[in-house]
Amino acid sequence: MRIDAITIFPAYFDALELSLLGKAREKSILEINVHDLRDYTHDKHKTVDDSPYGGGAGMLMKPEPWGEAFDELLSPAGETVVIFTSPAGELFKQATAQELANAKHIVFACGRYEGIDQRVVEYASTKSQVRMISLGDYVLNGGEVAAIAMIEAIARLIPGVIGNADSLSEESHNDGLLEYPSYTKPAEWRGFEVPEVLLSGNHALIAKWRKEQQVERTKKVRPDLLED
Repeated sequence: MRIDAITIFPAYFDALELSLLGKAREKSILEINVHDLRDYTHDKHKTVDDSPYGGGAGMLMKPEPWGEAFDELLSPAGETVVIFTSPAGELFKQATAQELANAKHIVFACGRYEGIDQRVVEYASTKSQVRMISLGDYVLNGGEVAAIAMIEAIARLIPGVIGNADSLSEESHNDGLLEYPSYTKPAEWRGFEVPEVLLSGNHALIAKWRKEQQVERTKKVRPDLLED
């Protein structure tokens, strides 16, 4: 998979050089390129924002740099999925990550200030599939943090990125439930003991206990998932 991110703060994405994603990039399983939006400007100040028509607080990102960036990065075959990270978008979920993990090419458009001129979204829609996606019901200073979180959630589902692929099937949200609690050695620590069932060696009983724990944890912490 190829991922491109357009931002005015490229250093945000240095974190993607670390851990499993960094190794996946070294093995050419994953290609990630970060582009500075200011490189697509032509004035000496590298201006990417201006005041919004109709008034209002803050500044808005200008369409011209985004248009040039998309002209360079979007696949002419229409294989690119453009993601605008926005609190006005659909909510990012595990199912979203699983769907996007099958894409060949994703471009993340990371807005700043009060957002991006709407015509940029409309223009991108004429060239590629476009999705506006929100990380959650809150507002961040920019789209970079959201993009990094989405990239990690998507990329770890690509074959070869996670060493033990079986671990993906038991994680939170994979089956609509939160993950069960986990324990390791020692069996007793500071007065807290590992549940006896996990020491029994009875795999059927352990599987039953884990499923019950998933349901109980989900009911307590995220009852909305059970309603869904």
